[in-house]
Amino acid sequence: MNTPLRKVGMVMLAMLTLLLVNTTYVQVIRGDDYASDSRNSRVLYEEYSRERGKIVSDEAGQVLAGVEPSDDNFNFLRTYRKGPMYAPVTGYYSIMYGAGGMENAEDEFLNGSDPRLFVRRLSDMVTGRDPRGGNVRLTIKPAVQQAAYQAMTDNGYTGSVVAMNPKTGDILGMVSTPSYDPNRLASHDGDEQQKAWKQYNESEENPMLNRAVRETYPPGSTFKIVTTAAALEDGMEPDAGVTSDSEVTLPQTNNQLENYGGATCPGSTLEAALKYSCNTAFAEIAGNLGAEKLRATAANFGIGQDDLRIPLGVVPSGLGELESEAALYQSGIGQRDVRLTPLQDALMAATVANDGMAMKPNLVKARLAPDLSTIEPISPEELTGDEAMSDESAEALTQMMIQSEENTGGGGKDPDLKIASKTGTAEHGSDPKNTPPHAWYTAFAPHDDPEIAVAVIVESGGNHGLAATGGTVAAEIARATISAGLGGG
Repeated sequence: MNTPLRKVGMVMLAMLTLLLVNTTYVQVIRGDDYASDSRNSRVLYEEYSRERGKIVSDEAGQVLAGVEPSDDNFNFLRTYRKGPMYAPVTGYYSIMYGAGGMENAEDEFLNGSDPRLFVRRLSDMVTGRDPRGGNVRLTIKPAVQQAAYQAMTDNGYTGSVVAMNPKTGDILGMVSTPSYDPNRLASHDGDEQQKAWKQYNESEENPMLNRAVRETYPPGSTFKIVTTAAALEDGMEPDAGVTSDSEVTLPQTNNQLENYGGATCPGSTLEAALKYSCNTAFAEIAGNLGAEKLRATAANFGIGQDDLRIPLGVVPSGLGELESEAALYQSGIGQRDVRLTPLQDALMAATVANDGMAMKPNLVKARLAPDLSTIEPISPEELTGDEAMSDESAEALTQMMIQSEENTGGGGKDPDLKIASKTGTAEHGSDPKNTPPHAWYTAFAPHDDPEIAVAVIVESGGNHGLAATGGTVAAEIARATISAGLGGG
């Protein structure tokens, strides 16, 4: 073979080698990425040719996300019942924008590709049945979700409500307002999808943010639940003496920390300090406990956990650095760098209600086959394996929270509900004294046999301005949610 032919042969061999390398890269190394790329129309057509599984509520079985036949190139249209109400839970499923919320967290099961559905896929292939995705049953109780959502939206509040079963961790309601309509993102009209996506993402109200699990806030005085639990576990008795001063000086500073409104605390014991939410007492209690003990107790409530999934991802709550005694004083009343999600705030009350043991919050009750038979029931799990406090401490804290509820105003009070609660009025922003505070309320009921724990946050006090408090703003919403959870009107 002459030299020119050898050169041509070498070039062709090199080109063939490059072609094989590229084919291997595309099909093997990047195959999964291309297959899951939302721009891959072949994958989209294949996925939409199958009937996607439903997302349903608790044992009532209401369909929250379903499908209906479509006469276009995509055989099925995703539909959402009361879309904005359930959007923080269901999320969205969109041809152009992928999936969010439970639609994303449970996507493989819903689209039928999950290994747990392999036998049924094989059966469908043999029998010639159209393939279908699995169904996901949630822990959500429609009456609870409805009551919480209506109470927030009727008042035009921005914020969140989370309700859970303290004994199991089942999330009974999860509301974030303002919300959005996932039906618009599920539309097969590309212009409608783009218009909705642009509107939702450019809105200053940020309706697609799930505030229940993706936002953290200073919890204010609701955090005194953790500080009290740490004090009780450290041997402090409910009738132990504490300061009743209207203000205290932060250690190593000239700055003052004062009670709400600058008032002297009406009592001088630990139980009175929680009942009247006295900042000065809890600041000193936190200082006396020290950072290590406060942080350890908080950890057993789940605060600081960075891998929690419900199965939605949850941003971590935390206490900050606690770098000085002054920081510890401020952190003991839920300010400074303390930040909690509304889910974590509900978990604080739920942990007290469950005799001091935090249960892992969970949104999924069971995964079901296309024929609705159960493939995988979900069992309750302890969150950390360590008690946040003993049974005795939990009972003592419950009695204090009962007194706190007796001292809390606001609408919706009903002695038949038997609520134990704690309010919070949290300063925030660059000018906290002139910024309307966040209004918090966390509680459980009935206090003698708890079935539901709730946390409510109304951002910047709703329409109550600087006068907003947890009792006047958030308490009524939580009480309506509790009533619905216990079977009330």
